[in-house]
Amino acid sequence: MDGNGFKKDDRGGRSGGSRDGRGERGGGMGEERGGGRGFGRRKVCRYCADKTLKVDYKNAAELKYFVTERGKIVPRRISGNCARHQREVATAIKRSRNIALLPYTVMQHQ
Repeated sequence: MDGNGFKKDDRGGRSGGSRDGRGERGGGMGEERGGGRGFGRRKVCRYCADKTLKVDYKNAAELKYFVTERGKIVPRRISGNCARHQREVATAIKRSRNIALLPYTVMQHQ
C-alpha cells in the first residue's frame, strides 16, 4: 500500500480493488452484446427525415411526444432531434404552454 491507503498494482498505478467483479474497466453488459457502452441504434431527427413535417406550436398532439409525463422538455439525446429542430421544438412547446395547449406541470394527486 502507498501512503494514501491504495494498493499499488504491477503497473505502478493505484487500484482500489474490484468492487463488482467487472475487471479493469467497467462496462459489464457491453461485452455480451458485442458493442461499446450500450448505445442503441442512432436516432434520426423526424423533421429531417420527413421534409413535409413542420414544427407547429398549434399541433399539441405532435408536441406531446417531446414532453415528459412531468411536463419537462425531452432532451435532444433522448428525442433524437438535430440541434436546429430541437430549438424549434423547444420554442414551439413554450409557445404552446403560453396559450394553454400544453401544461407547464401536471396536477399532483393526493
